[in-house]
Amino acid sequence: MTDLGVAGTGATGTEQTGTGATGTPPDSGTAMQRVTVWDGATRLFHWSLVFLVGFSWLSVEKGWIALHLYSGCAIGALLIFRIAWGFVGSETSRFSHFLGSPFDAVRHLLHLTKREPDEQVGHNAAGGWMVLVMMALLVAQVITGLAANNDVDFDGPLAQLVGKDLSDVLTNLHFRLFRLIQLAVVAHIVAILAYLGLKRHNLVRPMLLGHKLLPLDTAAPRIAQPVLAWAIFLIAALFMGWVALGL
Repeated sequence: MTDLGVAGTGATGTEQTGTGATGTPPDSGTAMQRVTVWDGATRLFHWSLVFLVGFSWLSVEKGWIALHLYSGCAIGALLIFRIAWGFVGSETSRFSHFLGSPFDAVRHLLHLTKREPDEQVGHNAAGGWMVLVMMALLVAQVITGLAANNDVDFDGPLAQLVGKDLSDVLTNLHFRLFRLIQLAVVAHIVAILAYLGLKRHNLVRPMLLGHKLLPLDTAAPRIAQPVLAWAIFLIAALFMGWVALGL
């Protein structure tokens, strides 16, 4: 989870860019700078989660139950990391930075069709709540999966701990939650396309590269040290490994 941000940006994570000394990009009257808005750990979490959720779905469809369990535990480790990173990580990754009032999210969505420059550092008001909803669904999915069974040859690591009756209930809930996750994923993709089409805001590029062009007076967010991310993830992975082995 090393920081994949732009080299040479300095301690502030900013770098002037553009066609001239003022850093003004083509067809713009505003001086711009390249700002690191997402650290490497957050981006690696995001894309690893995309891959693992897809693989978890594939493994169920193919009947790869053991691989499905390992994939679920890997998702669990990522979620534990991300929750911790939401308190001690980089500024834009902290819950306190991107979770505001739900009314702010509604007001933001009411202006979705308004064409305006993308000057957002991190998640916008609506995007922050989407992140929280998705994480909550995935946490519930991992927990129910660990306690699930298939009445044939599989019992999750927590199935015997909770008992057969409750395990059956959680197994049913596990399948129902996945439908909600699918809906959330579709909503997420639709939102990305809407921002691109209606506002000309590319939300994918910053999550890939870590930086975006912002006005020169934009304060760069504080970026946490990669070693902290690795330490947190190692603890999370060891814990989920212990769970996967049956406590």
